[in-house]
Amino acid sequence: MEGSPGPSDLQEQLKEREAEVGVLRNRLSQAQEEIDRLRRENEQLRQELRASGRGSARGQSKRKAKRKRSGRKAGKGRFTFRGAPASAVTKGPSQPVQWERTDEVTVTDMPERPQPEIKCYAVEVRRCEACGQRVRGQHPDVAPDQYGATAHRVGLRVKAAAHAVHYGMGVPVRKVPAILREFTGVEVTQSALTQDALKKSTGVIGNAYQQLRAGVALAPVTYTDDTGWRIHGQAAHLMAFDTDQATVFQIRSQHRNEEVRELIPADYAGVMVTDRGKSYEADELSDVDQQKCLDHLKRNIDEVLETKTGGARSFGLKLKKILRDARQLWRDQRAGKAKNFQARAEKFDKKLTYHLRHRSLQDQDNQRLLDGIGLQHDLGRVLRFLHNPAVEPTNNRGERAVRPPVIARKLSHGSKNVRGAEAFSAFTSVIQTAVKRRASSTFDALHHLFGSKTTVSSTKAHPPPS
Repeated sequence: MEGSPGPSDLQEQLKEREAEVGVLRNRLSQAQEEIDRLRRENEQLRQELRASGRGSARGQSKRKAKRKRSGRKAGKGRFTFRGAPASAVTKGPSQPVQWERTDEVTVTDMPERPQPEIKCYAVEVRRCEACGQRVRGQHPDVAPDQYGATAHRVGLRVKAAAHAVHYGMGVPVRKVPAILREFTGVEVTQSALTQDALKKSTGVIGNAYQQLRAGVALAPVTYTDDTGWRIHGQAAHLMAFDTDQATVFQIRSQHRNEEVRELIPADYAGVMVTDRGKSYEADELSDVDQQKCLDHLKRNIDEVLETKTGGARSFGLKLKKILRDARQLWRDQRAGKAKNFQARAEKFDKKLTYHLRHRSLQDQDNQRLLDGIGLQHDLGRVLRFLHNPAVEPTNNRGERAVRPPVIARKLSHGSKNVRGAEAFSAFTSVIQTAVKRRASSTFDALHHLFGSKTTVSSTKAHPPPS
């Protein structure tokens, strides 16, 4: 065929390929010889290093007995200080800049330490020459008994600051004098602050406290909770009553329905939101509308579910789901997302009524749940929050109210005596109410009360704790 290589051409190509392979083999042989030579040289250098001791393992070389002093030898070289580094920014010809904005920045700091403001009053004392009767001058800012050992007193602002720090912020009273001295320069003793608190708890603060206590019985909804307290080392109870307008505390040696009825009377027209304490379930309070805290009911159900398996869990799980769904409906209603709220609320009421119907269950724990929560539902104390928009499903507001006293209790371990317990209840109630009403500050609230000239309320004082 025309164009195809002949036998002679193929032989020529084969010879050329064999010649190229021979050249490559020679190059490979030379490279292998060079590698062997370098290996021999490398091994020889290693042997020389080992012989000189420089190639020994780290840590095996011997430390010189006399080491040379570090640094440059005296008289050798040029000694100068390190110069300033050259600017990293290369200066070039100035360019025009255009205004973009003005940033406003602030630095908030405390004023210089204030100096005590001392007002000196010259109060004249005169005696009648005819009858010998002594007459003493008067001033609105000077107390009638301010003379002798008690002639020099601190003002209302100092007292308001001290009581706001102690009762409002939980700082122990023993530390308050040091705080006042550090930031104001005013010297005052712990005893003076304590005596002033006891005095005011039966005066202007006591008057405000009595008014707050009387207002609880008029509130449409009251959230209650209690915690432990101590009076002179003896066990006592601190009770909190939280309404939309006030937060009231009282400390008593016992927590019975008698103590509850000091603020929530038997004919209370509002709703009391409580836990499942026996004090609230007494016969004396049976006519008071109540809402039992759903969190406490859920806790009772969970305690039973922890010990059950299989079919014995069905009763508690279904009851828990009904309460959870009812609470979610309440949340949706407050968020404006609940459609057909009234119809759905009635449906939940019927579903819970059927689930808690009177019957005998094989499991005793489930039977106890049925009897206990069923009784509360029969009294209308489980789903009242679905029928009264002002009522919340838990007493969480009462629990939040007792948190500041609980923190104070950890530092003070309670009150030293009954008068101290009454002072704590009065001051804490007034301060927490001021916080609830969003007063400018607890200091301003106390200072305003201290400066008021109102008389003690005619409201009958509650009995002190026995």
